[in-house]
Amino acid sequence: MKNTLFNEFEEVSEKAWKQKIQYDLKGADYNDTLVWESPEGIKVKPFYHKDSMTNTGSEGPVLEHNWSIGQEIYAGNATMANKKAIKVLKSGAERLQFIIPSETIVISDVLKGIDLEHTSVYLHMEFLSEEYIQSVLDFASGYENAIYFNVDIIGNLARTGNWYSSLEKDHASLDAMLKTKGQHILSVDVSLYENAGATMVQQLGYAMAHANEYLNHLDQRDSGNQIKSMVFKVAIGGNYFFEIAKLRALRVLWENLLSVYAMKIDCHIVVYPSKRNKTLYDYNVNMLRTTTECMSAVLGGANTVINMPYDALYHKSNDFGERIAMNQLLLLKEESYFDKVSNASDGSYYIESLTEQLAEKSLELLKSIEKGGGFLKQLKEHTIQGKIKESANKQQERFNEQKEVLVGTNKFQNETDKMKENLELYPFVKTNARKTLIVPIIEKRLAEALEQNRLKDE
Repeated sequence: MKNTLFNEFEEVSEKAWKQKIQYDLKGADYNDTLVWESPEGIKVKPFYHKDSMTNTGSEGPVLEHNWSIGQEIYAGNATMANKKAIKVLKSGAERLQFIIPSETIVISDVLKGIDLEHTSVYLHMEFLSEEYIQSVLDFASGYENAIYFNVDIIGNLARTGNWYSSLEKDHASLDAMLKTKGQHILSVDVSLYENAGATMVQQLGYAMAHANEYLNHLDQRDSGNQIKSMVFKVAIGGNYFFEIAKLRALRVLWENLLSVYAMKIDCHIVVYPSKRNKTLYDYNVNMLRTTTECMSAVLGGANTVINMPYDALYHKSNDFGERIAMNQLLLLKEESYFDKVSNASDGSYYIESLTEQLAEKSLELLKSIEKGGGFLKQLKEHTIQGKIKESANKQQERFNEQKEVLVGTNKFQNETDKMKENLELYPFVKTNARKTLIVPIIEKRLAEALEQNRLKDE
């Protein structure tokens, strides 16, 4: 039987839709009533139509649909970290991220019994050591492709205000690492910008400028063929459709940036929920936030999604919170079939429009940074920090004025909710007076000041 379902309906042009809406508004202004502007300067319309799309004939970014469930594990104790890794792999985790605090952690103890043929491992090392990387590669001989080292010397400078050792020594160490058999050495920590309050355009523009510093370094040393991927660690917030478009735009921008160089480097995206919008009070709402954020991550084309436990702000690592976080991802994958469709967001004119606009605005920002001397220069001049702080302050004002709502915190509070006796962790920005080369970029949640006042009043 021929498919004639839609033959019964006449096509309606964008102009006709707009005329109908204008008629129903009974004289009210279309733009003032129905069009709103995002912090990124993107005007969001009430409907989108193919007539206004400029790239309907072009293909969107190639997205990863067989995404993996990740689990983060702190490896302060190698034996305990290994035991936990084996357990979470049996519970449904497919990839592991280990936080390695020092060179004294023996990697063979951490990875003991883990099948590297089927399980990829991300290492977040809180130090810089080519010897340690070589020891990992020696242990994983034959499976080097399974290890992602996530080395980000510029990200460490941005986060801490200092190099690991110095600019010269850090770059020398990086060069030594690039000469190993490691295929996945470099990463860009984009999550820092989101968690500090940067807009999406800033996140993407800074991510590309940040990555471009590494590409320039590789190009100057003719070592671009020595790595296979660039890992982008991205934090996803609560603006559902915009966050889908943010990840899609990231891949578009990366392909455009790579076209300048004679390199072929995969864009590998690891996604985490944003810390920026998480709350101490009415903490169960965090589960709703992380669920939509993980959905955005999957539909946006993340390679790996690592969820955040709903109680991570105030509870130490615990089985219940981590099991709930894992189950959220398992439900998306096994019950909601989020791994069965490739490019699920393709064909949405709204998402395609957002992707295009985010990419264009971010590309403009990238060009302005390069004209200004590059990301590292502007970081040292505190230009980047100033721009992020400005955006963060505007977002904080919207939160304080209840224009940006976190349910249970700045609106619809439960006055009987008490948290003072439940705090196992300090949930606010920690101040640590020390000498730094530059002003570090500081992560801060929107609800911190409000929560501190509520704790004092308990």
